[in-house]
Amino acid sequence: QSTWGALNRNLEMSIPDPSLTMSPREEKSALPIYMNDSLPHLHDGKKIVLGMTGLPARGKTYIARKVARHLAWLGFSTRVFNVGNYRREKVGAALDAEFFDPQNPNGVEARRQVAQAALDDLVAWLQNKDGEVAIYDGTNSTRERRQMVCKRVSQEPNMELIWVECSCSDPHVIESNIRQTKLTSPDYLNMDPDLAVADFRRRIANYESEHEPLGEEDQDTPYVRLVNAGQQVVMNKIHGYLPGRIVAYLMNLHPIPRPIYMSRHGESEFNVLNKIGGDIPLSSRGLEFAVKLADYFDDLPEIKEAPYLSLWTSTMQRARQTAGQLRLSCAPVYWKALDEINVGICDGLTYEEVKELMPLEHELRAKDKLRYRYPRGESYMDVIQRLEPVIFELERQRHPVIVIGHQAVLRCLYAYFTDQSLIEVPHIEIPLHTVFKLTPKAYSCEESRVMIHVPADDSRA
Repeated sequence: QSTWGALNRNLEMSIPDPSLTMSPREEKSALPIYMNDSLPHLHDGKKIVLGMTGLPARGKTYIARKVARHLAWLGFSTRVFNVGNYRREKVGAALDAEFFDPQNPNGVEARRQVAQAALDDLVAWLQNKDGEVAIYDGTNSTRERRQMVCKRVSQEPNMELIWVECSCSDPHVIESNIRQTKLTSPDYLNMDPDLAVADFRRRIANYESEHEPLGEEDQDTPYVRLVNAGQQVVMNKIHGYLPGRIVAYLMNLHPIPRPIYMSRHGESEFNVLNKIGGDIPLSSRGLEFAVKLADYFDDLPEIKEAPYLSLWTSTMQRARQTAGQLRLSCAPVYWKALDEINVGICDGLTYEEVKELMPLEHELRAKDKLRYRYPRGESYMDVIQRLEPVIFELERQRHPVIVIGHQAVLRCLYAYFTDQSLIEVPHIEIPLHTVFKLTPKAYSCEESRVMIHVPADDSRA
């Protein structure tokens, strides 16, 4: 009786609509719910080629990978074509700086050939696949090389080229890039670090001898220039929904490592009852966890000694209660975007009740958890879209951040930072009473977990 009553109350909250009949619902739910099915995201209907340009050790590959990860997380079909990987595959990795000398004709020709091979593969992928954004990752540091790229892309009426120039004169940033990334490159595998640095500096000098940055002659070319790891951003001829969105993302990037701590709220009263949705308080064990979570952060030197830190949480009661126990030097910031996935008319039900009362909805969700949208609620793809501003802010931060959230929301954030595929997002395990520490690095994300030993009834749905 109470189950049917809950369902009736939920249905009464929605507007009667003939489209709620089973067949149209099934038909509608079978359609993709990606943002790019409904928004004019492409520039004049064209596919986008992002061309990286700049000297070595300026962060081009870091930025290319970050942009590709971000766009893939949003649901765009994106791929990076790294010229260095083509060179290592076709010519070899163990090449000293002399290979990159512009006065070495054999090296010049070999590099031209691998650059052309990568470009041809990029165009073929955009032509023949469902690709939407391709990133051409190389130095492209001369006008001649960039003209080669422009000429090839301009032959395709459905493609638009935008250059992303990485410019850096800060010796500390350059040194950090060399030490953090280049010494782990396959080019210097098992090589003495000091010898590797010396050789790489000679490689940079070879590129500097013929470097031609974007200038006045490129005033009709769409480009973004990133100066000194994002201290300055210059845009030229950037138009369209997706190009503007990419630029907004680029404006928040920097390579400085910083910890991001994530935890679900403590066990709630609905967790105990295996119910979904709701804005309900913590259980007694959830309150116990919140107290122990505060003790955990009190004992972390990284938090105690941080000159500045941030605490973010959702607007929902159970998350606010959890965050409210923390004794930090900052006040919590409440994000509506961090609220749990909206389960619509299923609010207050268990999954067993959903299966019994709405078997079609249960079946549709089981078929595709990523795209399934609860009636009058959200899908995981909807949650990802509303989390984009949170990602922008997390990328912008240069100090520790603590995020108290919910299972679906933290699954999405975790997938972004650890580069998980979209299809895996709804299945990532984010257990209750567990702290995740993520530290984004240049080409990876370090992860550690700490269990706070308070028992909990934890839904894995």
